Amino acid sequence: MARPGAAPATPNVGVAWHYGNPLGEQRGPFVVDRSHHRVLKVSGPDAAAFLNNLLSQQLIDAPPSTAALNLDAQGRILHHVGIWLDNDTFFLEGPAAEIATLKPYLLRMVFWSDVEIKEADLALLTVIGEEPTTGMKRRVQWGGPERWDVLVPRERLGAAVDKLGLPLAGLMAFTAERVKAVEPEVTADLDEKAIPHEVPRWIESAVHLDKGCYRGQETVARVHNLGRSPRVLVMVHIDGSAPELPEPGSAITAGGRKVGRLGTVVHDCDYGPIGLALIKRSAVGVPGLAVEDVALQIDPDTIPTDDGERPGRAAQNRLRGR
Repeated sequence: MARPGAAPATPNVGVAWHYGNPLGEQRGPFVVDRSHHRVLKVSGPDAAAFLNNLLSQQLIDAPPSTAALNLDAQGRILHHVGIWLDNDTFFLEGPAAEIATLKPYLLRMVFWSDVEIKEADLALLTVIGEEPTTGMKRRVQWGGPERWDVLVPRERLGAAVDKLGLPLAGLMAFTAERVKAVEPEVTADLDEKAIPHEVPRWIESAVHLDKGCYRGQETVARVHNLGRSPRVLVMVHIDGSAPELPEPGSAITAGGRKVGRLGTVVHDCDYGPIGLALIKRSAVGVPGLAVEDVALQIDPDTIPTDDGERPGRAAQNRLRGR
């Protein structure tokens, strides 16, 4: 926020939304200050097994970069974290509000595990478009352009930005890429009922479908093997002629019936106003989607493809001679 032209994000989380050129900054490569996120450090001889028993990802013999979900007993999403593995120590990164509730949960689950859980004084930078040259970096698997998340000591954040030698863009630029990649944030884009299969990207990047038991796994396995999620996250184009853009969290309707929820809304330098929407599958392809008087159109490239009959359903049908 100390850089020239910095305009605060809304709500003000301590980082810039842009630096005076909100659309021009979206032309990469660029670096974004995302230091409003927080980082947990999980270390000790049992760290891998401890996290593996709780989270959706396979974290025993894990790669240096991955992601995971924390689910409740019904398989609903509580937290999403990016994960660095460095010399048998795990660093879990996420929005401050999510880390604030994830940390006490992990501490409650320690029991006899030989692990230490504490907040690390590290700041997050995101680089779009090229590999960074400094910091603890991880290549992020997502549906957008080349992305690296970088952890640096918080007190050296400004020096790290300078060392990267890339244009500094505001959070708006990252948010536009996040929306186009159909990459949600839990509190902004999902609700208390959201399950992993409603975010297809996370099934690819944050869920291991063949690992052992963890809380919420039954829901993941049932949907994967027998059916489809009732809703799906998509990108929507928003009518730019409206005098005001709809608010995140607004109900999406079709023919007067609620069919979804609008999440993040942002102006993209190429597409104009866009957003993320959690939509009933039965409403995908239905005309007349709107938030009050503002028309929405689902981007067809973000509609998940139909993978055909689910493996569990196929097995059931074979047993029944169908």
